[in-house]
Amino acid sequence: MSNKEKLAFKKANYVLMLIGIGVLIVGFFIMTLDKEDYGFGFLGITLGPIVVMTGFIIEFFAIFYKSKK
Repeated sequence: MSNKEKLAFKKANYVLMLIGIGVLIVGFFIMTLDKEDYGFGFLGITLGPIVVMTGFIIEFFAIFYKSKK
């Protein structure tokens, strides 16, 4: 049995995980752009959390994704 057969994830899983991490970073960055007091504007309370939640959904999908091969 080679090392490739022992790995838990395939290349597609890692690519999806990196995309998810990128989306999470963008979401948190969007939240910092809010100029309202205590982040209570549109960016800090609506758009940023939606983008972060999307990143977590991508991460969840990346963990459970199985290739067709």
